[in-house]
Amino acid sequence: MKQIICMKWGNLYGSDYVNKLYNMCKRNMSDNFRFVCLTDNCSDLNEEIEIFSCPEVNIPSPKNNYGWRKISLFSSSNNLFGLTGTWLYLDLDTVIIRPIDDFFNYKPKASFIVMKNWNQPKKKIGNTSVYRFDIGANEYLLKDLEDSYSEILKKYSNSQTYISYNIKKITFWPDDWCSLFKIHCVHKWPLNYLLEPKLPKKTRIIAFPGVPNPHDALLGKWPDRYPNKKWKKIYKYIKPTSWISDHWK
Repeated sequence: MKQIICMKWGNLYGSDYVNKLYNMCKRNMSDNFRFVCLTDNCSDLNEEIEIFSCPEVNIPSPKNNYGWRKISLFSSSNNLFGLTGTWLYLDLDTVIIRPIDDFFNYKPKASFIVMKNWNQPKKKIGNTSVYRFDIGANEYLLKDLEDSYSEILKKYSNSQTYISYNIKKITFWPDDWCSLFKIHCVHKWPLNYLLEPKLPKKTRIIAFPGVPNPHDALLGKWPDRYPNKKWKKIYKYIKPTSWISDHWK
């Protein structure tokens, strides 16, 4: 059975993000599938979603509650509630546009396949918004992080860079399968003031790391994370993205 897993901790995303992700998977898969959410709050989640506690990473706060927490998936089956086999991990802020069955069939022998980080496409860094992994295949990533977190946190600014440069073998999805909203959808200045963000013709999953999140983009809002850098507002502007409502539901 095809298996999908996501993680939700803290208050950044509500239960609606998990439920919408489940619904999008259901609409875009031809076979039965298993959907698991690892979370510290199971309130209001769809009853068809399997729920387990959200595992932690033994590194200092607040880093242990940033994206580094996703490294907990690189563990053994015994430490992941007996889950086994191959899983497709999806961040909660992804929007599925087209069928995703091929994500399970692509290069079946690869133990780790990830979306390319389109902010730095030439550096061969993965964007862990969308990746497939085999449970137990790369446990050393978690062990090394917890054993040497001081050096690792100084060397790598985020978890996906750490994974990309330390995993034994990295494979990327075909370029047109996964898109980054800020790169592939938002028009460059000044067209972003005139045109609605575009929907790439062949993309299957669109990732929204950072801001805006899908609910912001739908309304045409780009939250201001840098209030002292007023010049950023010139290009960090979008018109309402109506097509999000067709898929993110």
